[in-house]
Amino acid sequence: MQRYDVIVIGGGGAGLMCAITAGRRARRVALLEHNERVGLKIAISGGGRCNFTNLRATPENYLSGNPRFCASALARYTPQDFIALVEKHRIPFHEKKLGQLFCDFSSREIIEMLLRECGLAEVNVCCGCHVQSVEKLDRFSLGTNRGAMECDSLVIATGGLSFAKLGASDFGYRLAEQFGLRVTTTRPGLVPFTLADEERAYFAELSGVSLPVVAQTDNASFAESMLVTHRGLSGPAILQISSYWRKDEPVLLDLLPHRPGGDWLLPQRDSKTSPQVLLAREWPARFAAAWCARYAPEKPLVQTRTTELENLVRLVHQWPVRPGGTEGYAKAEVTVGGIDTGELSSKTMESRRVPGLYFIGEVVDVTGWLGGYNFQWAWASGHAAGEVA
Repeated sequence: MQRYDVIVIGGGGAGLMCAITAGRRARRVALLEHNERVGLKIAISGGGRCNFTNLRATPENYLSGNPRFCASALARYTPQDFIALVEKHRIPFHEKKLGQLFCDFSSREIIEMLLRECGLAEVNVCCGCHVQSVEKLDRFSLGTNRGAMECDSLVIATGGLSFAKLGASDFGYRLAEQFGLRVTTTRPGLVPFTLADEERAYFAELSGVSLPVVAQTDNASFAESMLVTHRGLSGPAILQISSYWRKDEPVLLDLLPHRPGGDWLLPQRDSKTSPQVLLAREWPARFAAAWCARYAPEKPLVQTRTTELENLVRLVHQWPVRPGGTEGYAKAEVTVGGIDTGELSSKTMESRRVPGLYFIGEVVDVTGWLGGYNFQWAWASGHAAGEVA
């Protein structure tokens, strides 16, 4: 029997931070990762350069059944705290935009930094370790392919359902339900939209075309770029709004967010210019041609009725897109939903029902925006649990 004070299941960002924090308190810690290496999601993030935090991270940048749940952990482990760790290890980084911090060279530097800190904290990092059963009597008992293990504190950092190719699973949700904890409905987040066949027929050939937009639903709005794909729509604005989108709801897209209708249309309404020619001055020409073929009359503006012009302005600034769906968990960057925050202490991440059982990171019903926010939640929630586990 292998005995520890703390066992952390999951070697992603949250699990590594929790193990390090607990190990620094002289706790005997084991970190169990079912893949052959830790930090696989860290490795691919940010195009291989790891968008490891965001300078602007606040509770308002997170989606949750309890919007204030993340406030305590975020306040006690801030972006500056993680930056100090990065600087301690002399990893060069830069701000790309909107507070997003990236490594100058490789995300591997972040993984190596966390592993070095695990070594300093005497954490036993055990890769290729599959947990087959978990029970609790006085202590937690784990059955694994590496033998039986026991611990006083068990931390679940197994992530969500996104990136199945990296070994994502529903392990954390199943374990929560085994111990009687509620799990909210999950869905893919930060994920591209697919378009219905009728819309895709007009836009699929524009794959690779990008333009600035404002994407909006009833309860969120994001001003960023949109990218047309062969199956639908992607890009930062679309990924952001996808976390808030509900099936069968429209997403309103402002395709000229910096040009009010009167500015670009009224000076031309008596001209022989067509809508396509006019809009091609503002958009990529291929997008203007496809969009106008679908929505704008093929005639000079001078021959266009006032009601048609008003409808054109409305569509340009409030194009109601009804996604056919999303690309699903295979292309989603995060999972929306998870362990109900009402089941956990916001200060420690400990279960209110099962003493010694903790849930951190993406497995919890806390989902950050695109741009380093989810990593900051991983560091903050992992640190919160590691301080007490």
